[in-house]
Amino acid sequence: MIEFRSVRKEYDDGTVAVDDFSLVIPPRSTTVLVGSSGCGKTTLLRMINRMVEPTSGVIEIDGEPVADREPVALRRSIGYVLQNGGLLPHQKVIDNVATVLRLTKTPRARAHQRAMELLDTVGLDRALAERYPSQLSGGQQQRVGVARALAADPNILLMDEPFGAVDPIVRAELQTETARLQNELHKTVVFVTHDVEEAFGLGDQVVILQKGAHIAQCGSPSEIIENPASDFVADFIGLNRGARKLHLKETGNGTVLVDANGRTKGVLAEGAP
Repeated sequence: MIEFRSVRKEYDDGTVAVDDFSLVIPPRSTTVLVGSSGCGKTTLLRMINRMVEPTSGVIEIDGEPVADREPVALRRSIGYVLQNGGLLPHQKVIDNVATVLRLTKTPRARAHQRAMELLDTVGLDRALAERYPSQLSGGQQQRVGVARALAADPNILLMDEPFGAVDPIVRAELQTETARLQNELHKTVVFVTHDVEEAFGLGDQVVILQKGAHIAQCGSPSEIIENPASDFVADFIGLNRGARKLHLKETGNGTVLVDANGRTKGVLAEGAP
């Protein structure tokens, strides 16, 4: 479990990125922090592994303050996936995946064996192991980044807008793959995005943030859609427009669901309320 208690982050220029933030992130599930640019979501993520230090407040992992952990050791114990993959361009795929294992003195042969297993896990052909990042597609690079983050079998996986730099089709594939991996591995995942559809598709717990990392609403996707806490939340998730606002339409073949743009989105199943 990860817990934030009254956390604040104020930079030297007076900018308050996070103002009195408290949240419990449950274990073995996915919590998504979603909000517009500048709302503090990436700052929150980076405070978990001490890449950013809070000005005040406490962050704990399983009851232990992260401030009491040596920063490098803490970061090596937590998986971290960046938007652009963050791969080392001069190293082959297999060595990128094995990076953390080699840093923790795992024998080379064992590290490479584990790296190959992880290529299978993230759905990459083992033939890619000897290629360099520049020889991969954007989607393949992101899968390598996920494999590297999983190499040391961390309990916690931080994902900072990991699919923001790929095209929509690849992004959808990676979202599906991420959900599959979580169903298999049951990590404590903290995922940052500005895309509410991505948040609702991946999150068990979704935290909608406003400026200063103020929580507009926290809950499951169903809870938020069914009972938005404010007009801000309803507008942010698009409750009254587009694909989210649906109505019933009777046709010669039965009842269908139509969105606010007049597009048919699906068929109402027989027996559905």
